[in-house]
Amino acid sequence: MQTKYWTVDKHVDNFKSYSQIEEAAKLLEQNETVAFPTETVYGLGANAKNDEAVKKIFEAKGRPSDNPLIVHIASKEQLKDIVEVIPKRAEILMERFWPGPLTLIFKKKENTLSNLVTAGLQSVAIRMPDHPVALDLIKKSGLPIAAPSANTSGKPSPTTAGHVFQDLNGKIAGIVDGGATGVGVESTVLDCTEAVPVILRPGGITKEQIEEAIGPVSYDPSLSNVKEAPKSPGMKYTHYAPRAEFTLVNGSPQFLQTLVNQSKAAGLRVGVFTTEENAAFYDADHVLSAGARKDLSTVAAGLYDTLRKFDSLDVDRIFGEVFPVEGIGQAIMNRLTKAAGHRIVREDE
Repeated sequence: MQTKYWTVDKHVDNFKSYSQIEEAAKLLEQNETVAFPTETVYGLGANAKNDEAVKKIFEAKGRPSDNPLIVHIASKEQLKDIVEVIPKRAEILMERFWPGPLTLIFKKKENTLSNLVTAGLQSVAIRMPDHPVALDLIKKSGLPIAAPSANTSGKPSPTTAGHVFQDLNGKIAGIVDGGATGVGVESTVLDCTEAVPVILRPGGITKEQIEEAIGPVSYDPSLSNVKEAPKSPGMKYTHYAPRAEFTLVNGSPQFLQTLVNQSKAAGLRVGVFTTEENAAFYDADHVLSAGARKDLSTVAAGLYDTLRKFDSLDVDRIFGEVFPVEGIGQAIMNRLTKAAGHRIVREDE
């Protein structure tokens, strides 16, 4: 398959961008797959109403079909077409955070979406992306768009069109290049069908922001217990992992450097995943900074790109720093822990 590639800008109403997004939308109408930018990561979109279209997502990514997908919409009218009821709490959250990096889980209407989107569940995960290209593409297609991250399943999520091209060129119909994404980690997923709403995946909207809007919410037990089966789209299988063995280090920079030295003495080439504040401290084959510790939103934005950069370097082992699990740090640590396969070395053990 030849993958079409369009470079657009956020001024979606200029002639070039308008016509290219229109061409991409027509492919979606024809039940093809198209990658596009959102404010979080690039998504791989297809018609959420059509089984054959949705199958192409799973085939291109190599994603297990029992892993549900998030549906992207561009208006609240689209939401009413595919959900049974909109709880008051969800209305408050939509008013506050949509468009934005918050996915809400609703009871779905029967016979409105492909069952492959929901993996046979009675609920559906929906969000409205905060990106002009994504919104325009959805509007022009006239469809709800099922869209997981546009990467090979298990690899770090794509935050540039170049990442998508590396993984999926020749496997999908098109890529809309709208530049680098902003938030860098996926949306927060909140189940609104429970008596107390449950965060199934931490992301771009923090627990603190949600509670400020609607009161107490809880975390899904699987986020802290690897033996619990996760319920969220995109969280059921290993994700985000670079090719080299990745281990998180809960301890001082001096302790992490000791681990680097031991690995180098064993003949391994070693990388360090760190921040601007500590990058100059480490002596390793490759030291990469994801952002600034004093502003964790920069680490979230640079996380996946940094993990992908290690794939282009000749390293056998990567050691990574840990971050506070509060605010956006919760999402950062969730992704890093999964990327490391839950390998964490603690200085005090």
